[in-house]
Amino acid sequence: SNFVKPFVKWAGGKGQLLSEIDKFLPFANPAVKKYAEPFVGGGAVLFHIIDRYEPSEIYISDINAELINAYEMIRSNVESVIDNLKILQFEYISLDDEGRKKYYFAKRELFNSVRLNRSKKDNIEKASLMIFLNKTCFNGLYRVNSKGVFNVPAGRYKNPIICDEQNLRNIALKLRKVNIVCGSYEQSEKFIDKHTFVYFDPPYRPLTKNASFTAYSENGFDDNEQKELANYFRNVSEKKAFCLLSNSDPKNIDENDNFFDELYKGYKIERVSAKRMINSKGNARGNISELLITNIA
Repeated sequence: SNFVKPFVKWAGGKGQLLSEIDKFLPFANPAVKKYAEPFVGGGAVLFHIIDRYEPSEIYISDINAELINAYEMIRSNVESVIDNLKILQFEYISLDDEGRKKYYFAKRELFNSVRLNRSKKDNIEKASLMIFLNKTCFNGLYRVNSKGVFNVPAGRYKNPIICDEQNLRNIALKLRKVNIVCGSYEQSEKFIDKHTFVYFDPPYRPLTKNASFTAYSENGFDDNEQKELANYFRNVSEKKAFCLLSNSDPKNIDENDNFFDELYKGYKIERVSAKRMINSKGNARGNISELLITNIA
């Protein structure tokens, strides 16, 4: 089978939680025919579900316009995206470290200027540059500053796979019937009904006060927004949709912090173990717990 994997690295990617998430998926229930993922990010869960369960209708959204453009361009113009990435890969790989750095900064500047033009005809180039930068920037981060400029420094990888042709083609096939929307999670409401499984993977609540690293969209996601999302979770639960939500577990830092336990009172709250970097230095990697919250009996 042509199993697919995410075409970008994304902050909070769910690759390593898939086996835990899998236990909650309700697709064995014949009533569940549709899938909605309103914070799609890198798509690890989306691709896992498409590969294994083939829902009849799928809705994905994200507020990151560049990410959504990349999904759309892979779906509609995958061969052009591949052609662009092949050139970028060939040119980049043939350079020494210093040359690669210069090349990276030139492409980063091009990406930012193409983004500001907002011209439709640049969408394929924009998607290709975004994927290239994701594969060659520091830590595969997507981050913009307050002016909306992508400003991640260059990474140092020996042989990054910039153009994974087969995976991109397989993704294009699997996205054919997917509704792809650039916008807030609330826009998924029209799609969601009692035949829908919804997976919510919002920006996690920071575990520490200085971990305000939720800047992968121009708008952060604070406690008020977590509360609004919990209300939305209740609303779609009342529509009898099957819901699952992941978030950080505040009890890793403060065992008296019941923020989510109170917010999602009445739902099943599971604490699962995940390997995560707790701080930016990377020496505090370790097993911490994350939350999976569900209304699925």
